[in-house]
Amino acid sequence: GEFVPWRDTKVHILTHALHYGGAVFEGERAYNGKIFRSLDHSNRLHRSAEILGYEIPFSVEQVEEAKRETLAKSGLESSYVRAVAWRGLEMMGVSAQKNSIHLAVAVWHWGDYFEDKMKGIRMTHAEWRRPAPDTAPCHAKASGLYMICTMSKHAAERDGYADALMLDYRGQVAGATGANIFFVRDGALHTPTPDCFLNGLTRQTAIKLAKERQIEVIERAIMPDELATFSECFITGSAAEITPVSEIGAHTYKPGQISEGLVNDYTALVNGKMEVAL
Repeated sequence: GEFVPWRDTKVHILTHALHYGGAVFEGERAYNGKIFRSLDHSNRLHRSAEILGYEIPFSVEQVEEAKRETLAKSGLESSYVRAVAWRGLEMMGVSAQKNSIHLAVAVWHWGDYFEDKMKGIRMTHAEWRRPAPDTAPCHAKASGLYMICTMSKHAAERDGYADALMLDYRGQVAGATGANIFFVRDGALHTPTPDCFLNGLTRQTAIKLAKERQIEVIERAIMPDELATFSECFITGSAAEITPVSEIGAHTYKPGQISEGLVNDYTALVNGKMEVAL
């Protein structure tokens, strides 16, 4: 591969992934010059490609090295890292059996995903639902799956909200448009079972941090009519990190001891001030 200046990067307009949504990607954050859970992200990138039926022509270690070198060349200590793989342009049409597979890594500065996140973000309800596992490759981090997420987030922002709560095909709570979700009731954490959406790496980290604090974590089906029974709520994701939620539609929450404690623990962990086996 080669390093290309930001303004000089080019992808052909007949790239298959641009038309048919078959790219896979990872969103990662670097803190103090080190990418958090980098190897886990690279492994998931490869698994996502396999789910979509192609093989990335670079090993996991080569992806790791590309990310390290790109981060170093960027000169940024804390940044966002995007690794993306896609089918090229050799065949145009639904079938792309002979298309070459490409890989790119980009690094840029990206601060908090949400402004004043400790106040808690306001969310509304999304019109679109997460699809069933037998209708879409929901365990791949694939670009095509984010179409309904973008539509839902745009609709929320037009109405003055920061994000939207998405249900799944059964009408159960799934998560935010680009993040997993947690609720607090009677000192325990409740979070939807990730059977039709990504079991996010930040989600897994939050669960581990909660258990380190001896907080009970319950993974289960959560119905919308339960939203009024929770006292706290937060979302998790590489971009969002751990972000408290103050409102979902008519329901309000106050960032409390559990949310604030996990935000502080996560900040300490990613900055190397806390050690937890992940």
